[in-house]
Amino acid sequence: MEILDKYIGATNTHNFSEVKKLLHPNAIYYFSNHTCTTHQEIQAYFENAWSIIQNEIYKAQDIQWLHVGNDSATCTYTYCYEGYMNGEYTSGQGRATNVFVKESTEWLLIHEHLSPLPAKKI
Repeated sequence: MEILDKYIGATNTHNFSEVKKLLHPNAIYYFSNHTCTTHQEIQAYFENAWSIIQNEIYKAQDIQWLHVGNDSATCTYTYCYEGYMNGEYTSGQGRATNVFVKESTEWLLIHEHLSPLPAKKI
């Protein structure tokens, strides 16, 4: 769905006003170390991450749409990021779940859950 591409693109602007355009008023984010329940908390988390990883590029891979209906859609994917932390190149990845709802004629993100990849078993 186009909304995920728009959301990833907005994230890569490093301008929260672009991300906020795609957020539902009741959006909730579950990060691995914090829960954000207001746009102000979400903005602070994003801006802190952007300050830690300079020139970050965020991508979604292995996208699976679990449900796409008239008023809601849910996907999972592997998120990947790369950029510079303290002047050194860094990259990583984890798991993501996004839930979108359709309000009037536009799709908005109402929930995002990010977590690390599971430890590999030997």
